[in-house]
Amino acid sequence: MICLYIGTNTGSCGLITAQKDPVPLKSVEVELEVRDHVATVVSTLNYENKEDKPLEAVFVLPLPGDAAVCHFSAQIGQTQIVAEVKEKQKAREEYDDALSSGQQVCLLTESDESPDIFSLCVGSLPPGESASIRLEYVTELAVQADDGLRFCLPAVLNPRYQPQGSAGAGFQVTSVPASLEPYSLSFSARVSSPRPVSKVESNCSLDPLQYLNTDQTQATVKLAAGHKFDRDVELLIYYKDAHQPTAVVEAGQASAEPGSLMGDPVVMVSLYPEFPQSVMSSTASCGEFVFLMDRSGSMGFRIKRRSLQTCIHSAKDTLLLLLKSLPMGCYFNIYSFGSRYEHIFPKSVEYSRQTMEEALKKVKKMKADLGETEILEPLKHIYSQPCILNQPRQLFVLTRGWVKNDKEVIDLVKKNSSSHRCFSFGTGENTSYIFINKISKEGGGHAQFITATDKIQPKVMQSLQFALQPSVIDISVTWDLPKEVSVTVLTPPITSILQGQRSLIYAQLTGQSSEAAEGCVTLKYSLAGHPSENQLHFSLRPAEDTGLTVHMLAARTLIRSLEMEARDNKGERDEEMKKVVEELSIQSGVSSAFTAFIAVSKSSGEAIQGPLIPPPSDFWHISAALLGQAQNYHDIHVCNFLITATESELSVKDPLLQLVSLLEASGCWLLKPALASVLGKTSKEVANLKPASASSEVWATILALIWLHGFKMDAKDEWELLAMKAASWLRAHNATCVTECVEAGNALLGCRVTKDALGL
Repeated sequence: MICLYIGTNTGSCGLITAQKDPVPLKSVEVELEVRDHVATVVSTLNYENKEDKPLEAVFVLPLPGDAAVCHFSAQIGQTQIVAEVKEKQKAREEYDDALSSGQQVCLLTESDESPDIFSLCVGSLPPGESASIRLEYVTELAVQADDGLRFCLPAVLNPRYQPQGSAGAGFQVTSVPASLEPYSLSFSARVSSPRPVSKVESNCSLDPLQYLNTDQTQATVKLAAGHKFDRDVELLIYYKDAHQPTAVVEAGQASAEPGSLMGDPVVMVSLYPEFPQSVMSSTASCGEFVFLMDRSGSMGFRIKRRSLQTCIHSAKDTLLLLLKSLPMGCYFNIYSFGSRYEHIFPKSVEYSRQTMEEALKKVKKMKADLGETEILEPLKHIYSQPCILNQPRQLFVLTRGWVKNDKEVIDLVKKNSSSHRCFSFGTGENTSYIFINKISKEGGGHAQFITATDKIQPKVMQSLQFALQPSVIDISVTWDLPKEVSVTVLTPPITSILQGQRSLIYAQLTGQSSEAAEGCVTLKYSLAGHPSENQLHFSLRPAEDTGLTVHMLAARTLIRSLEMEARDNKGERDEEMKKVVEELSIQSGVSSAFTAFIAVSKSSGEAIQGPLIPPPSDFWHISAALLGQAQNYHDIHVCNFLITATESELSVKDPLLQLVSLLEASGCWLLKPALASVLGKTSKEVANLKPASASSEVWATILALIWLHGFKMDAKDEWELLAMKAASWLRAHNATCVTECVEAGNALLGCRVTKDALGL
């Protein structure tokens, strides 16, 4: 028998046999195919039974929670078995029966607790035999702040914290980096798009990008040799003209019944709404900004391996940028949470120099010392506070996100989405991708992932710019199709729109149309009192070589919506809705919470001796029983992940962040030695060139703006809001010496920045 075992006293961790031998996983092969923003991932896990008796193995796999698992098969010796999707309980019973009779059998089930966790059972692997498990899924790739598309291959199953007193409390599940296990990883990616592929980046070493055609619309890339699977593998893919709207029509499955989801064509529409410049040029100066920061023990982990900075330091840097960039006249408060929660002010206060400095002093002292990750109670307290008139609430959540009661938290965010927008930041590697994305989606905001310090600023600034945009209301989607074609929209209604961000729509097209026929989809909305619309005309002719990818993603979208609807029915799963999900899952071959993949070889073999492993539905509890002496999160995780760090390590080498930290709440800089140091000058040099008629604040502020425009234009999206705030402060002070200060500043810093470029 193989099981997940965690023992803090013995030093054993990861996947091992009952005799504490390493799990017989020999290698993992991953092939990624990206077509525009849709990824197909094929993973092959190779095993070998080195024991002298048949083996049953149970593994827990982290997969993207929004993925559509669409294929599962096994090659055991010379026998190939392909899994079918069946109702979950029937699949478990069939697995037990096959295992008892010695048949080779595999079972893949989605966790009842979370859709991003799957358990894989490999039953009756004969002595000395090898097995290859093939798992395939499709998923959409999220758009990042710099327009890159992000793909993440999780290296480990991360821990989940269950608050005391909630259902299923008292267990945790974890794993270890693959560097401590004997298996290897090979990873390759093929990228294609109607637009040229400009670059592919990764947090891991890559071989050079290889283009497959002259227009650079197809390319391949691989992980460099010698890679150790000791962290999540993150890939960022960049296209030219990334914000072009698209529509892909995919033909139905020939063998499927016409009129069914799989039998009819399905269209996937990607829209990138662009707001009028007149609205975007005037940034809002109001709002209640509530920051909720994770201070649980996991925030003491390094944000990036081989880096000194920890997640808590990254979160504090993020808070610094956010606080410095807030507009005068708004309100704010800061909450931090772990097993308990704290807030800096009893209620949100008006943003001023005094309140900002008071908040920053307390943020500076924050440590990852509040215990476990319990976010529900502080959220309840935030939502219980009355909203401030004419100050729309914007919630910013900074966390690693590993909570077990994620559904309860997500439901709470969704319930309160009419009174606020939620912007989430996943800090560090191995964050809970699905949870962080889901709370922002249900809260009408946007999610960002901070995996390295050099990428904090643009992501923070983009989210703040989104938060300062007025809320979009009266959203509607209309279709104009030939009269013989009808449309069934499969995507939940769009509830929020952000400037330049993708809005995805899946729809089933029923009826016959000519090859030359066209359709049109129109997205209408109202922004700051101005009605707007975006239109996309598209051909109804099915695209070639898409397989059934669009159908499977559409089925996954509909399945998730129906699952949520079933759960929302008075807190119980509605049996009728459950049946609909089961039928759709079986018809489409896509996983769901109510079904499982089961593959059985009809050949007979030697039965497994001894008690069977309990059904995968109880896998969380299996893990609990095997936790040994582990008492809490910290016992399990000390390993090599925690480091000690001092305040002096907080991004002191980043001059841009240093300049940001010196900005006053009002939007000006003061003439201090620290400012001169950032500018690369002495205090004497700065003072000597100051025009006599200029105040020290005006001179310092213009110098800072010139430095930003002269030396940091490649990072403009990181400081643009700060510069706008500073320019507004200068205009409000009606300084008569601006021209003279700009000329003197250029002379001092060796720049050629014009007054117009500074917004003056």
